[in-house]
Amino acid sequence: MIHNYRWRLGLVQGEPGFDALEARLATAPTIAVPTITMEGDANGAPHPEPSAYAKKFTGKFQHRNIGGGIGHNLPQEAPRAFADAILDVARF
Repeated sequence: MIHNYRWRLGLVQGEPGFDALEARLATAPTIAVPTITMEGDANGAPHPEPSAYAKKFTGKFQHRNIGGGIGHNLPQEAPRAFADAILDVARF
């Protein structure tokens, strides 16, 4: 995990085996599968507003803000909301 954060900050090289995938993702392709994105109301990590990326989803898309002091780890901090999103996206 520490390496991941260092890589995101540009302090270390990434894993060479993922270079081709990283190059593909850098082109910001659209995502055609049904998607639900989620954000906890107490997430201190930097993140864009959902409107900044909503157009990247060409399939059914929904964003959910999860309240109640939920931070960065939604599966652990809001397991019901997380599980509901998995079930709901399967029904899209």
